Amino acid sequence: MPTPTQTQQSLPQTKQTHANSLTRGLLPHCISTCASLILSYATNGDPKSSYILFSNTSLYCCTAFLWNTLIRAYTIAKVHHLGVQTYNLMITSGIKPDDHTFPFVLKACFDCGESWKGREVHGLVFKTGFDCDVFVGNTLLLFYGGCGDLGDVETVFDEMPERDVVSWNTVIGMFSGKGCYAEALCLFREMKLWPGVDPNLVSVVSVLPVCAGLEDEVSTSVIHCYVVKKGFDCQVTTRNALVDAYGKCGNVKASKQVFNEMVERNEVSWNAIITACSWMGHKRDALDIFRLMIDAGVKPDTVTVSSVLPVLVELECFTAAKELHGFSVRMDMESDIFITNSLIDMYAKSGHSLKAFHIFNKMETRNVVSWNAMVANCAQNGLELEAITLVRQMQAHGEVPNSVTFTNVLPACARTGSLGTGKEIHARSIRTGSEFKLFVSNALIDMYAKCGSLNLAQNVFNLSLRDEISYNTLIAGYSQTSDCLKSLSLFAEMGLMSMKYDAVSFVGVLSACANIAALKQGKEIHGFLVRKMFHSHLFVANSLLDLYTKGGRIDLARNFFDRMEHKDVASWNTMILGFGMLGELNTAFNLFEAMRDDGVEPDSVSYIAILSACSHGGLVEEGRKYFNDMCAHDIKPTNTHYACMVDILARAGIMKEAVELIKSLPMEPDANIWGSLLGACRLHGNIELGCWAAEHLFKLKPDHSGYYILLSNMYAEAGRWGEADRVRVLMKSRGVKKNPGCSWVQAHDKENGFAFGERVGQFELDLQVDEIG
Repeated sequence: MPTPTQTQQSLPQTKQTHANSLTRGLLPHCISTCASLILSYATNGDPKSSYILFSNTSLYCCTAFLWNTLIRAYTIAKVHHLGVQTYNLMITSGIKPDDHTFPFVLKACFDCGESWKGREVHGLVFKTGFDCDVFVGNTLLLFYGGCGDLGDVETVFDEMPERDVVSWNTVIGMFSGKGCYAEALCLFREMKLWPGVDPNLVSVVSVLPVCAGLEDEVSTSVIHCYVVKKGFDCQVTTRNALVDAYGKCGNVKASKQVFNEMVERNEVSWNAIITACSWMGHKRDALDIFRLMIDAGVKPDTVTVSSVLPVLVELECFTAAKELHGFSVRMDMESDIFITNSLIDMYAKSGHSLKAFHIFNKMETRNVVSWNAMVANCAQNGLELEAITLVRQMQAHGEVPNSVTFTNVLPACARTGSLGTGKEIHARSIRTGSEFKLFVSNALIDMYAKCGSLNLAQNVFNLSLRDEISYNTLIAGYSQTSDCLKSLSLFAEMGLMSMKYDAVSFVGVLSACANIAALKQGKEIHGFLVRKMFHSHLFVANSLLDLYTKGGRIDLARNFFDRMEHKDVASWNTMILGFGMLGELNTAFNLFEAMRDDGVEPDSVSYIAILSACSHGGLVEEGRKYFNDMCAHDIKPTNTHYACMVDILARAGIMKEAVELIKSLPMEPDANIWGSLLGACRLHGNIELGCWAAEHLFKLKPDHSGYYILLSNMYAEAGRWGEADRVRVLMKSRGVKKNPGCSWVQAHDKENGFAFGERVGQFELDLQVDEIG
């Protein structure tokens, strides 16, 4: 049968040949001339002329030859449905199909998406006995593989009485393409044992990506030996596949060796070794090889650029990444979706959100990776609400969020406290079956914990797979609530599950110990983390300082602080605040100055700590000095700083200045500011100002019992019992209840709570740190 290459002419040339054939009397009688012209017309996009030729000559052809040619012509011209219709007409006309008919019509059935018709053709294959033909069998493999039905592929393959190397390569490729790597590798091993069939170059190139997918270095080495034995190692395609397979199996050394031994290299060779190095985290090597590629005069393609951009991002070589962006623009590669996705990621991680948005908005086509990159861009750069909006927009554009989407957007919900949106995303993850993926469930636990819904976080934790991150997230979450004991029990459970503690584990549990003054357990954990060599970790060390200062053991805190090799501003702040709370004001002031001498600049929290110390000591002038010093260092005062200043002035009896400060604030005063004023008013018996402060507090925190009690006691101390009763009645009408006073006594590793002389609870605090260690 003629091929398109034999008749590859332009349309005018084809028409001229057609005319010559007519004048010489070759048409319509000459079947071979007609077949060549049919294919030539189809190749030039004129299937109508192909059909006219067929109609005129088919009367002189009693075999399937010309029909097969027309079916093939329709496939070339991409009018596949006409090829299927021609086959139907052929059968109804009584023309018997031959071994060429079925491959052509099966391809037409697949191309026009009529799988049912292909199965019908398969039935006729059996009836006519062509199921024994290896070429027809290979076409059936391709047809069912293209339809995505591996079960039918396997059935056809098993029923083939004769198999050639194409049969084996086809079925290996089908299983590999569907991610069934183990099955594909088994087929390759079976192929080597099949009599009369030796794996060829295509077999090797097909199976090496399977080894890469399985990260099976042993099988890769075995195939490498076979390649050398058969002499395929001189082929650049084989070596490219070996470089890629060794790299993805984690053996960069072998990958480099194969690459260095290559006599001939192409862009794929360089891309394979760059990807191999990047895959195993050898980012610097990947960048060096890219430079060698440029020096060798090899022009980078879209795969090179999209592979090197993430490398530059990881190495924080953002200037070089921008240069590569410029190169992609000059080479007209910017429209490639893999490059644009990498550029979005690069600009996001370099903090240039607007540039990432600009690239995203210019994209003509986007995939789920594009949307995920933009969601991550917003979530990482403080644009949480935009990240949530993008998830809604991607669904409106017909894109389905996946597990990466959920993992990117859930932290945005956590930071903004968007519990409702977080629940919506949780529901969506359930519908898509992503909620059981470990990184999604961890993100859900984190979101619920940071939104204050520890019960929901616990539910997700109970139903999901767990790792160290799962435990650490819940330990940290409970440590910030009144249920700190749960943090301690989770910490113990984590050890009993043989999970490794890290700095986050210790920071979370130490915070819980500090909040419930579990000093004994905190000391046990201190000893445990010393044995694990975590005591020098800065965050852990700061948590230990916090534990000892809140537990009243400032001596232990100071001792540990003095032995710390590295101190940051948080270390100094904790000590300043601790000494200030205990009234050791000179020590607090000396530490503040020593911090500066040590080269650590005070931050906003530093000034809160030192102003709190001034407040405890009633040091007005010192408070003013530090407040002015803070403003001079361009640190913008917050409500907490103003609350400290109001407390300093009001407690010193300088009510007028305190009131003027409140009235002149650049923001709305919060409950801390009004609470400071109310407390000072009771101290000085200033009922008028106290009422003013209380009015604002009842609006800001209507459920806080302390403010009602404070105002009522002020009235009572002034002998104004009617007003005192009215405050109590108001409190009762709003359903506000006073929490009873409670004391805790630790004895024999147990915390005992007492209220009004009665025991109200007992909690076991024994962590058994030695056992879990």
